[in-house]
Amino acid sequence: MSEIFNRQAGAASPLTLPRAGSGYVDSSGSEWQESGAEGFLIKPLMENPETGVRTWLMKVEPGAFSELHAHAEVEQIYVVEGSFYDQEKTYGAGAYIVRAPGAMHTAGSDTGAVVLLFYSPG
Repeated sequence: MSEIFNRQAGAASPLTLPRAGSGYVDSSGSEWQESGAEGFLIKPLMENPETGVRTWLMKVEPGAFSELHAHAEVEQIYVVEGSFYDQEKTYGAGAYIVRAPGAMHTAGSDTGAVVLLFYSPG
């Protein structure tokens, strides 16, 4: 497996999972960060290093493409705006995709997209 999306060192820290109560972040005030993959920018919203659970917004720039890869975790994708594709089909706003740990896939967008990503242990 090859993890291609990573939060860059020195970037703004996301919320950690609260042990009680609620947490809050206003992502509209934060900048898009490099993910380590060209054309894929992220806004980390919440991460729990103990469990590996993380929630990110990802902006996929028009023409961005990532080669075949997999994630060690369950990956859930919700397309917020634009269109997003993998090797199987193109997904529009409102589409939801879930992948098992280790599921090989591509990712990209012809016109640009914003997706909400959830990663959790399998």
